[in-house]
Amino acid sequence: MDIRVSVFDDNKALRDSLYFLISAKRGFTISGVYSDCNNILENLRKDPADVVLMDIDMPGLNGIEATSLIKSRFPGLNVLILTAYDDSTKVFAALQSGATGYLLKKTTPAKILEAIVEINDGGAPMNASIARKVLEFFSEKKNITKNEYDLSPREKDVLGCLVNGDSYKMIAGACFISMGTVQSHITNIYKKLQVNSKSEAVAKAIREHLINGI
Repeated sequence: MDIRVSVFDDNKALRDSLYFLISAKRGFTISGVYSDCNNILENLRKDPADVVLMDIDMPGLNGIEATSLIKSRFPGLNVLILTAYDDSTKVFAALQSGATGYLLKKTTPAKILEAIVEINDGGAPMNASIARKVLEFFSEKKNITKNEYDLSPREKDVLGCLVNGDSYKMIAGACFISMGTVQSHITNIYKKLQVNSKSEAVAKAIREHLINGI
C-alpha cells in the first residue's frame, strides 16, 4: 500500500517540488498540498495521510502549533518537520509538540523520501546536525534529577533504540523479540515515563539521562 503524504508549506516552489518528487515515486501518494495550516484538521479529515511534511514558519497557524493540534486529534499520524530553522529552541518545541522527525530543507530529495519511509515504519529521522543540537540542548540544562522510573533492563534497551531513531522492526531485530513484544514494551515505557508519544519518550530519556551514554 502506498504511503499517503500531505505537505504544508507556504513556499509555492517547494510545494511544487515536493509534489512532483513524491507523486512520481512508486510507493508514495500525495494526499494534499497546502499553503497554510489554518484548516488543517478539515484537510486531514477530507484527505487522510500517513505522514505530514510540515514547515514551521507559515501565515496564521504555525507548524509547531499545527503539529500539536494534529497530535491531539490524530495521535497516530506521523509529522515530519521540514524547515529551514535549525536552532535548538525550534527543534525542541517541534519535538515537544509531537513531531516524530526533523529535517532541514537543504536535505536531498532522496533523503527526504527515505525519511518518509523511515517515519512511516516507526523511526524518528533527523539530520545529523539536528540530532547533535538536540543533545546539546539537553546537555546544557542544569539541575537535572535522574529518575529510573523502574524501567526494566529490556525496556531500557528498547528506549535506547528509540533514542537512536530505530524503527519497530529494527528494534525487534536488535533485541531478538517480536514486533508485538516491542509494542508491549513501548506501551509500558510510555506509562512509566508518563508520556504519550515516541518523541516525548525520546526527549525525556535524553533530558533525564535515562539511558547510559546519553
